[in-house]
Amino acid sequence: MTKSALDKDLQRVSGLENATSDLARRLAAPGIALVFLLAAAVWASSTVLDGPGSYLVVIAAVIAGYMAINVGANDVANNMGPAVGSRALTMTGALIIAAIFEAAGALLAGGDVVNTVARDLLTGPQMDASQFVTVMMAALLASALWVNLATYLGAPVSTTHAVVGGVVGAGIAAGGFGIVAWPMIGTIAASWVISPVLGGVFAAVILAVIHRTITSRIDKISAARVWVPILVAAMTGIFAMYMATKGLSRIWKPGLPMTLLIGLVFTALGWIVTMPLVRQQSMYLENRKKHVATLFRFPLVVAAALLSFAHGANDVANAVGPFAAIVTTIQSGHSETAGITLPLWVLAIGAVGIALGLALFGPRLIRTVGEQITKLNEIRAYCVALSAAITVLAASALGLPVSSTHIAVGAVFGVGFLREFQSQRDMINVAVPVHARFVDPEMLNTTPEEALSSERKLARRRLVRRQHVLSIAAAWVVTVPLSAVLAALLYLVLGLLLP
Repeated sequence: MTKSALDKDLQRVSGLENATSDLARRLAAPGIALVFLLAAAVWASSTVLDGPGSYLVVIAAVIAGYMAINVGANDVANNMGPAVGSRALTMTGALIIAAIFEAAGALLAGGDVVNTVARDLLTGPQMDASQFVTVMMAALLASALWVNLATYLGAPVSTTHAVVGGVVGAGIAAGGFGIVAWPMIGTIAASWVISPVLGGVFAAVILAVIHRTITSRIDKISAARVWVPILVAAMTGIFAMYMATKGLSRIWKPGLPMTLLIGLVFTALGWIVTMPLVRQQSMYLENRKKHVATLFRFPLVVAAALLSFAHGANDVANAVGPFAAIVTTIQSGHSETAGITLPLWVLAIGAVGIALGLALFGPRLIRTVGEQITKLNEIRAYCVALSAAITVLAASALGLPVSSTHIAVGAVFGVGFLREFQSQRDMINVAVPVHARFVDPEMLNTTPEEALSSERKLARRRLVRRQHVLSIAAAWVVTVPLSAVLAALLYLVLGLLLP
């Protein structure tokens, strides 16, 4: 039976409506982002007094807002990806929690790292005010463009490294290679290896401890009642020290003895509070790994929220640090970096931009970190979150530069590779009889077809997607040099366009 002309017309209209709706959804996020950038420009123009160079502040405010959106879209995935991938949080819940805690961290404890960047990376002759403004503007725009491209490609990268590359590239364009402190660049390059390796090792060790003490036991519930409070207490103390040294560094900087005391006090409090809660929650659980893993759900959500607060406090300066340098330079008329501060209205642009970028463009990278590298549950995601805090604390104590992005992704790889190793080992132990495990393999009565089948089974047990390892590692390696080249080109272009 053929369709009537009316049915065909209705089908066309329905298809047109669906296409229009899809287009509207795709354009909604860029449209909202554009409205925010215009609002940032208006806000900056109403805040800065009229005078020479005030229009540069407005332009820089738009670039800083653009960078903040990209920080939220890319960097925040490292904190929320494991929680979403393990199903401890829905995507909507993760976006809400991350947006609130990122903005709170940026506004309440936003750090000022632009002085460190300017002093430690560019050590040559001091530039005049116009050169310094152009360098910072080019660095900010170059890093924003690269992070935007990385987000589009689905690669989590370090926004700190992008800003470093931008400052170095623009600085070379302005003053030559002698202006750069190359030993510092070498130290930063070393963090490409240090950060993911430390994150992966700590996460794998924590997962191995949980496997040995809880999930491999016959009576998992009884083991969980003993060890989960201990693990949560350790997490509480570590995060208390993490927040004291990193998340609240702008408000309060305690010394080592006070930091250790804070850790001990919160460890004891965490154990006292968690003991009765775990016992109550475990009363109705089945003696299975899947059910025991739910005991880690609430600690994981708390850890993700605290990581977001600390990230907002520290990394908001990646978005607005160079912008604050531009504002201070224009208002003072010279490029002295020692007196650069982050005014509240500048922090607000960064805080709102990060939260907005997370809400509009963050889900893609959250899924990449949480779902597409390896399969996560609450226990593995907990190991990733705890590893991130431990690695940052250990690196800070040793004076090693590390990237929170590299740490988190390295931790995901670490738990994935450990599970893969354990899975392949268990498969070999099951496949080979006990009495034959110490016999020469050539003596085993195995046909070529059986050997090939065994190899195929082992290949299918690869629990980490190799293509993501290569693509993410490549994005990490090119971040600094690519941002540097792009910033150098933008410096030359801005030098022609700006008086």
